[in-house]
Amino acid sequence: YDPAAPPSRQFGSPVHCVRLARDGLVYVCDRENDRIQVFRKSGEFVREFFIARDTRLIGSVWDAVLSNDPGQTYLYVADGANNQVHVLRRDTGAEVSTFGRNGRMAGQFHWVHNIAIDSKGNLYTAEVDTGKRLQRFTPAP
Repeated sequence: YDPAAPPSRQFGSPVHCVRLARDGLVYVCDRENDRIQVFRKSGEFVREFFIARDTRLIGSVWDAVLSNDPGQTYLYVADGANNQVHVLRRDTGAEVSTFGRNGRMAGQFHWVHNIAIDSKGNLYTAEVDTGKRLQRFTPAP
């Protein structure tokens, strides 16, 4: 992987998640290529978003979840290589926020691998390797 090279037309290995939005768009986590690709259910390519594009080796896009507001405005992306969660606008891929950093204290991550959301907007992250924990993040009032 070379971040300065033109984007690959193929998925890296492994494709790490697939999420279906209410509007029918399909979001695919291409971990190795530091991107999320968006398709229609028919397979037609729509667009792609790059996240922490200078990340090498194990890639930056490990898992993703859509926000639960009616328009699913945001996409939360677990980045296990950089130990952050990226908050993106789903329509443009623009990063609006990040949280977390490498470490073992509350709010820090060691190989954040999975992310989920509940009906109240609480985010849950799970860590692998020696992280071996679950954390819950509640939305600000």
